[in-house]
Amino acid sequence: MSEPMIAQKAPIAVDVEAGQTYHWCACGHSKTQPFCDGSHRYTHMTPIKFVAEVSETVYFCCCKHSESKPFCDGTHAHL
Repeated sequence: MSEPMIAQKAPIAVDVEAGQTYHWCACGHSKTQPFCDGSHRYTHMTPIKFVAEVSETVYFCCCKHSESKPFCDGTHAHL
């Protein structure tokens, strides 16, 4: 597999907490989108670690093609 699977063509809004670590699914196979559940072990991809600096709502990419991983940059609108 050379390309990630598109989990959905819209971002997921998540309220993150300052100081907390999150692991964003890069392969698209996780059942706990947008976060990793270990499904990547059957791919060459690995999750991206994100540590929240502030408590806020962020929009995680779910098409897996964003240039601003793990965040949505609107790429899904062109897939």
